[in-house]
Amino acid sequence: MKIYTLHKKQKLPISVDQAWEFLSSPANLKVITPDYMGFNILSGGDRPMYPGQIIQYIVTPILGIKTKWVTEITHVKDHEYFVDEQRFGPYALWHHKHFIKKIEGGIEMEDIIDYKLPLGVLGQLFHPIIVQPKLEEIFNYRTQKLEELFGTYEK
Repeated sequence: MKIYTLHKKQKLPISVDQAWEFLSSPANLKVITPDYMGFNILSGGDRPMYPGQIIQYIVTPILGIKTKWVTEITHVKDHEYFVDEQRFGPYALWHHKHFIKKIEGGIEMEDIIDYKLPLGVLGQLFHPIIVQPKLEEIFNYRTQKLEELFGTYEK
């Protein structure tokens, strides 16, 4: 059983309040997801995050295949972090921790995602050629989009 980890950090020239207001609204996930992924919230995204919140959405990650994804917000510490976990979807495990901390001149956001692919050895074979590059592409898009929205950190 292979569990992978994706770890990303980004600094932005905004306040913790601004970062939290944006990131704690599930509707903003569509803003920072590439358009070709067809991200669409079906239910649960109509209020700011809270523990126990279930969010259902459709996403088209590869080959135009629409996939239903259900996540639960399992932990929230206001203005500091939240955790989402996949309940149903394409991964055998998806545990995504989002941290926000104040730094000089802005904030640092940190994402730590632990995930496992389905299909055993076959899933592991797909990881380096499809899954890992796709996740890197998605998070690089998020980095770029957040800089477009909030500016580039200059420290």
